[in-house]
This record gives sequence, structure tokens and C-alpha cells, in this order.
Amino acid sequence: MNWPRTGIGYDVHRFAEDRRMVLGGVEIPFGKGLLGHSDADVLLHAIADALLGAAALGDIGVHFPPTDPQWKDLDSVAIVRHSVALLAEHNWQIVNIDATVIAEAPKINPHVPAMKQCLHESTGLPLTAISIKATTNEGMGFVGREEGIAALATAMIAPK
Repeated sequence: MNWPRTGIGYDVHRFAEDRRMVLGGVEIPFGKGLLGHSDADVLLHAIADALLGAAALGDIGVHFPPTDPQWKDLDSVAIVRHSVALLAEHNWQIVNIDATVIAEAPKINPHVPAMKQCLHESTGLPLTAISIKATTNEGMGFVGREEGIAALATAMIAPK
């Protein structure tokens, strides 16, 4: 019998000049972006890994290897949509998503409603089943030194 499952995702990217800042599928005005093969959306990457992990379907590196040039500058919304489609193929449905962005800057909270809307549109989840929070690292570590951003996510899935 299949029981509900949970998955955990984590991602981190360093800041980079001349890149757009994209978090949760939302472009945020900021003086720099995040370095990565795709758009480096740490929030969506952590969420996709949580979804894939809950279903034991690998991680985004398996499905979208950074060594493959076809994924260069990929919109991470496509990664989430792919993860949702894989879950459906394996007869899973998403119950909820809970995620935290860890960053000294930029400010995340003003963009949370738009991020939740993006996740609603890409997962089909009701807004009430999507939680996005933000915190700082209190000036400690690479996040505290404003060298990059990290994100954590959990997801619960259940059999269809």
C-alpha cells in the first residue's frame, strides 16, 4: 500500500553580476542574480527536489544535468512542471509545499504572493497548500556575508 510521503529539497547558488534575480519563478529587481546553468532559481530547485525526493524519482541533477547544454538558462518553472508531470505518471498527487528562502538580501516577503501564484499555476495546488517563508542567516556564513542564497523545501505527496 502506498502511504503519503514527504520529501526534502535544498539548493544554494552564489551571487553573480549581469544575471537576473529569479526566485520562485518571479523576477526580483536586484543588482545581481544567481550563478547557475539554468536561471539558478534556488527556491524552485529546492521545491522540485522535495517533490522528486518524496516520490523517490531522483533529483533535478538527474533530470536536468548541468553538463547538458540544452538546459542552459532554463526557466526553473519548467523544472517544477516536469517534476509534477513525473509525479502524475507515477500516480502521485501533491498535498502541500512548505519552503524557506535564506537570504540577507534581497527582501523576499514583498514577492511571496507572486511566488505562491507561480507555484499554484505550475503545480495546480491551491494557494492555501503553498507556504513560502524567508529568513536571514543573521550575518553568519556565506549567506550572512551576502555571497549567495539558499532555500529549503518540504513537500508531501499522496497516492492518487
